[in-house]
Amino acid sequence: MSILQVQDLKKSYVKDKPVLKGLDFEVNEGEFIVVIGPSGAGKSTFIRCINKMVDMTSGELIFDNQKVSGLKGKKLRKMRAKIGMIFQHYNLIGRTNVIKNVLHGRLGQIPFVKSALGLYTQQEKKEAYELLKTVGLVEHIHKKAKDLSGGQMQRVGICRAMMQNPKLLLADEPIASLDPKSAQLVMDLIHDMIKERNLTCIMNLHQVDFAKKYATRIIGIKDGLVVYDGSPAELTDETINYIYQGKEAEMKLPDERAERANHRVSDLVPSAQEAS
Repeated sequence: MSILQVQDLKKSYVKDKPVLKGLDFEVNEGEFIVVIGPSGAGKSTFIRCINKMVDMTSGELIFDNQKVSGLKGKKLRKMRAKIGMIFQHYNLIGRTNVIKNVLHGRLGQIPFVKSALGLYTQQEKKEAYELLKTVGLVEHIHKKAKDLSGGQMQRVGICRAMMQNPKLLLADEPIASLDPKSAQLVMDLIHDMIKERNLTCIMNLHQVDFAKKYATRIIGIKDGLVVYDGSPAELTDETINYIYQGKEAEMKLPDERAERANHRVSDLVPSAQEAS
């Protein structure tokens, strides 16, 4: 059953310079879609059009049988409450402790006065605690978010998104700032949580190896157009090379890129024994 329809979606920030050039596809309930493509392809713009963090230029998005383009005020807030978001740079409140950051996932579903005063129910606090327990952060619940590592902050971000009990989870480059070990942990957590809750997820990634491991479906975007839409198994090296042509280094995490660069340098520099 379709949960999101993308109909000729276009977006330009500057006139006559489109970022998205007409995306057309449907997202079915329970799918884990990973959108791949190089920087500037339009991946983040697409994700942010879905929850109207960015206004589309033309076309339409229909989420949960409701047109997104015309939503404002209470109707927009109601729609956003159904969509969880995980950000590349975490978007936590650094001076606020971990459990309060998780509880902020309820903000779109409770009256403003209650949220401003931090008047969460015992059930909500229990749910936040259980989420943090699931991701291994119980001992950090009273720490300020700014005192956590990047991987820990992203786990808090996952809990905050899940605290919404969303119908759709969006994740915008959630592992781009992490080391390989933390990236693996974060991807495992997201995968397991959406499977357990039968959620639909749309995630942007540069890292094709992670996309092929976790996604049920991969969409490749290049220069604002869909150039691949299919299963991970059918994504060929030829297609990957076409999508990332000239930007192949972006497919690796920062630590992996540095490691490869070090290997290349070490290959060029002879050891003391070789030099003698």
